[in-house]
Amino acid sequence: MIKSKNIGIDVKPPKVECTDKKCPFHGSLSVRGKVIKGIIVSKDIHTSATIESERTIFIKKYERYLKKRSRIRVHNPPCINAQIGDEVKAMECHPLSKTKHFVIVEKLGHDIFVEQHIKEKAESEEAGASKKAAKDEPVFEEKEEEIVEDNVEDNIEEVKKE
Repeated sequence: MIKSKNIGIDVKPPKVECTDKKCPFHGSLSVRGKVIKGIIVSKDIHTSATIESERTIFIKKYERYLKKRSRIRVHNPPCINAQIGDEVKAMECHPLSKTKHFVIVEKLGHDIFVEQHIKEKAESEEAGASKKAAKDEPVFEEKEEEIVEDNVEDNIEEVKKE
């Protein structure tokens, strides 16, 4: 039987047990404060990840809504092990490192669109790098030659006029 403690909010505990001290279910980490829902946009080799959450703000002057996104570094316990594109729920805890103040407490599902967006972004970056590599210095040399030839033709015309 898996031992997991009650963390104070209504979430499903993970089915896998871990030995992480920073896990709210199996370690000694207590969670309190804000609860954030977001999608994992990047993941480190170890137990860190970045969540992107979106919110709408009403602009009174224009009577319109504005979408804002924020990225938050979180601790990803081994028992949850959320991957890129997963929608997760994270909760505030005491500072785990310089940038991490949240821990993932529940994996909600998988978002396919985010995965496609990340792949497209990586492909566009690769295409941009190949375009930079395709630009050669002879292109600049040809332009310089054209300018020199134009100057020679102008000089010939001036001499003929005199």
